[in-house]
Amino acid sequence: MRRISFLLYTLILLFCTANLSAQNNDKDADESLYLEGVVPEKDGRVVFSREFQIPGMPEQEIYNRMLKWMEARLAENNNELSRVVYTNPETGQIIGRGEQWIVFKSSALSLDRTLINYQLTVSCKAEFCTVEIEKIRYLYRENEKYVAEGWITDNFALNKSKTKLIKGVSKWRIKTVDFANDIFKGAALALSVSDIKQVTQTESEQRKVQSGPVVIQQTTQATTSQPVKQTETVAPKATSDLVEINPANVPTNLIKASEGKIVIAIGSDQFNRTMMTADAGGSIVKIENEMAVMTTLAPDQAYEALQKAPKYTVMFYPNGQTEPSAVFECESINTGQTYIDGLPRSYFGKIIKAQIRE
Repeated sequence: MRRISFLLYTLILLFCTANLSAQNNDKDADESLYLEGVVPEKDGRVVFSREFQIPGMPEQEIYNRMLKWMEARLAENNNELSRVVYTNPETGQIIGRGEQWIVFKSSALSLDRTLINYQLTVSCKAEFCTVEIEKIRYLYRENEKYVAEGWITDNFALNKSKTKLIKGVSKWRIKTVDFANDIFKGAALALSVSDIKQVTQTESEQRKVQSGPVVIQQTTQATTSQPVKQTETVAPKATSDLVEINPANVPTNLIKASEGKIVIAIGSDQFNRTMMTADAGGSIVKIENEMAVMTTLAPDQAYEALQKAPKYTVMFYPNGQTEPSAVFECESINTGQTYIDGLPRSYFGKIIKAQIRE
């Protein structure tokens, strides 16, 4: 009887999948430009890199221009952590640390953004310059911390066939790639170009990993034009406290797939948690007199982490909200169900701690 109930829940959610997909199709960018290879990895680390050739320009001139550019670029972030931390004119190296806001969506009623920390390194030689962005970290909603290596790489942000972005992390990958390209544009301007299109090329070429240096033609006078600001000065949305309740008192109608988004967090390490959305929905159910959360992954979602996790956290975000209205700590329930390829997979977690927003 219990197995029949599980199959019934799955069949019901199959009808919801198409509707949910339509709700999530509010894309602001052409996702085909952010697929395999646009987030480069070097020895297991995410390192965005761009090389520039500037024929006829001596090393000292390149170094001076890049130092002025980096100081001005990091000063735009308007915080003490964003600054040049190391300079060496003899080796031609400049290192800076940056912290700034990346905004996903902003409206009069809501603001969705993350704080990004990064290291910016410039290496200068005669007629040649390399700019690298690495050690990327994110702080989201005041207490959610992620690293680029476990969040925006091909293995984490793309489906198995590398043909689609995973919905839960797509915005991070898109905005980080755009952020890196914006920095490279500013570096190119500082090195002086007669036409910015010589550097950015086409939109699709811009986002591909560069196989060789960009050649820059000098103008008669160095330009100090700066890239468009990525920061916004909108104050963060106030967060109301969650109230803990007895799991037995969790209402079964607290989660409705059509009214919000279900996010699953696996792992206790804030920096290395696996995060995903239950793209096919979910609900509160009762199993053998215990309150549980059913989360259903779409057929193209990676399921291994959730299937192996003994414990995980489920958060429900109502439509248009950037703060969860419910947070559940769950213990995985082994239902013994058999999964069929090409159909959604439902997982059940007994609620051991429940917090709701009143």
